[in-house]
Amino acid sequence: MKFTSIVSIALLAASANAICPGFNFGIGNQMSLGSGINRWDVYDDSCNVVDGLTTNQNPCDEGIFGCSPPPVIFNRYTSTFTGLVYACRTDPNSGTCGSDVISVCCRNDGN
Repeated sequence: MKFTSIVSIALLAASANAICPGFNFGIGNQMSLGSGINRWDVYDDSCNVVDGLTTNQNPCDEGIFGCSPPPVIFNRYTSTFTGLVYACRTDPNSGTCGSDVISVCCRNDGN
């Protein structure tokens, strides 16, 4: 019984790890939905989808994400709910949400 409790605690601790430690949000990789339509999900630290973009256009021109010069990454996220702007960057500590790999981590530094 004690071994089962220890394993359960270890599994809970592993699943509670933040996807982007020290950041507010993580943006997943491009997901193709077919017919030229793509989706990018924005996750909180619990892997809940809290925002995102579905488009057949250039995501850098849609207003929710800002993009760096090549090699292109999302370097800015603007919440469609609050209008707050978050600076984004790659982070070696970012994780995954299900099968979606987090491409950049974003935080609002008060700017």
